[in-house]
Amino acid sequence: MDECVACLTKPVVGSARLLRIPRAIAVTVLVFCIPALPQNTSVDSGLSAGDLLRRVVNSELKAQDSDHSHWMYRLKAGVSGREEEKVVIQTRDGYLARLRLVNGQPITPEQEKQEDERIARIVRTPDEQKKQQRAQETDVQKTERLLKILPDAVTARYGERQGDLVEILFEPNPNFHPSSHEAAVFHSMAGRIWVNTKQNRLAEIEGHLVRHVKFAGGLLGHLDKGGEFHVKQTEVAPGYWEITLLHVNMHGKALFFKTVSVQEHECRTNFRRVPDKLTLAEAADQLQRQSTVKSASLPPTAAVPAISRSRSPSH
Repeated sequence: MDECVACLTKPVVGSARLLRIPRAIAVTVLVFCIPALPQNTSVDSGLSAGDLLRRVVNSELKAQDSDHSHWMYRLKAGVSGREEEKVVIQTRDGYLARLRLVNGQPITPEQEKQEDERIARIVRTPDEQKKQQRAQETDVQKTERLLKILPDAVTARYGERQGDLVEILFEPNPNFHPSSHEAAVFHSMAGRIWVNTKQNRLAEIEGHLVRHVKFAGGLLGHLDKGGEFHVKQTEVAPGYWEITLLHVNMHGKALFFKTVSVQEHECRTNFRRVPDKLTLAEAADQLQRQSTVKSASLPPTAAVPAISRSRSPSH
């Protein structure tokens, strides 16, 4: 059941890659001062909100398919009641993540040793690398499938406008019939999507479950009404968009009455591009150097105050 929620959030903010930053108070106030677009008024001549959403989704899919860049960034995440900070490097063979701080404090020498051993095991074990790559490819495929059904799964209307950003308000399309568990969750959401009309990219999406979602009539579990997610995608370098914020809060029960509690908050900052042909071994060396000089930090290039694609680090 966790997979349903994970693959739901990854698309919308995944090159972003699903959606994916708090703004200054003055900017926030400005947004509320801008009048909403009439529901049937097109942001472009003759373009409905649904057509704009379809256009942006198609553009997003093309951008994700052509983007083969790799990045190093900081990842802050709440894990089991504590905050962890990792340095993550994407490579042609997958990604590597190394724990750096726990609750703002450097990890202990014993934790350093554990990280060294874990990363070395990944680098020297081909099966581990292949497993990671398969998982990433599966994520990408789920992302693409969900993005493709988005325009059909919802009804859309215009909301606010802020420069090149246009808000699209969405709710379940009563005429859509989901064919998978993931699509069923998606189809039970209402919320808002911000799109960048200048670059035709998804910038942000937030939604909440407007009804109780049952899988196989409840036999395989359910998700409770009110569950929510929020994803932001940011242009971290000219023409390159990555997920910078991911927030998920879902509750329910899965098979055998196991309680589902998906509460996740991730923030990705300080993006720096790395060579496209970077190997896992080379990435491991970079991570080792990062940990050796604890006072060093990632360069401030493309720093964003709030997370990328379907390469969500969990290792």
